[in-house]
Amino acid sequence: MNLTKDNALSSVIAKHITEQIMTGELKPGQKLVEHLYAEEYGTSRAPVREAIYLLTIEGLVERIPRKGAIVKGYTESEVYDLLEIRIMLEALAMKRIQENGINADSLKEMESILAEMEKETNHTNYTQLNHSFHTALIKMSQSEVIKNNYVRIEQPLLTIQNLSFSVEGNIDKSVKEHKMLVKLLKTGKFKEADSLLHKHNHDVIVSIQNQLLKDKEEE
Repeated sequence: MNLTKDNALSSVIAKHITEQIMTGELKPGQKLVEHLYAEEYGTSRAPVREAIYLLTIEGLVERIPRKGAIVKGYTESEVYDLLEIRIMLEALAMKRIQENGINADSLKEMESILAEMEKETNHTNYTQLNHSFHTALIKMSQSEVIKNNYVRIEQPLLTIQNLSFSVEGNIDKSVKEHKMLVKLLKTGKFKEADSLLHKHNHDVIVSIQNQLLKDKEEE
C-alpha cells in the first residue's frame, strides 16, 4: 500500500466533494455513496473513506448510524452562530492589528486577492477569494489563537457565504467594501476600518436571513 499516494488521492476526492457541496450539486442530508467515488477515481474505497473522514473533521459531512455519511446541514440558529463567531474573531483581529500595526506582507496579499475578486463573476469562486481575503486579515493580527479558531469554522463558513454571494448585487457590494477596507488600513484609519468590517459582516447575516426566508416561502 502506498500511503503517500492514498493520502494525496484522499485530498483530491475531499476537494471534489467540497466543490460539489459548495455549488449545491450535493444538498444537505444527501448521502455520499463511497463506491461511486471509488469508481470515478479508479481506486478502492479506502481513500474515499479517508476523504469523508477529513470532511467530517471540517464540519461539511456527518456520519449517521445505519445511514452512512451525509452532507451536513445547519439549523438557522447554527448558521447565525457561525456568522456571529466570525464577527467576533474578525473584530478581535482588528483590535490586534491596531495594537501591533499593519503587516506589509499581509496587506500586499489582500491587495493581490482583491485584484482577482474584482474580475471574478462566478459566486462560488468569489466565495473562495473572499475567504482568502479575510484569512489574510486574520493573519495580520499575528495571533495564532485567532487564526486557529478561524480555521475551525472555515468550511461551514464557505458554504454559508456561498449562499449570500449567489444573490445578485452582493458581489459588487462586497468588492467596493473590500477596496475601502484596504484603503482605510493603508492610511491607518483603524476605527473606521473596524466599523466598516462590522457593518460588512452584519450585512452578510441580513442577506442570509433574507435568503432563508425566501427559501421558506418557496417550500
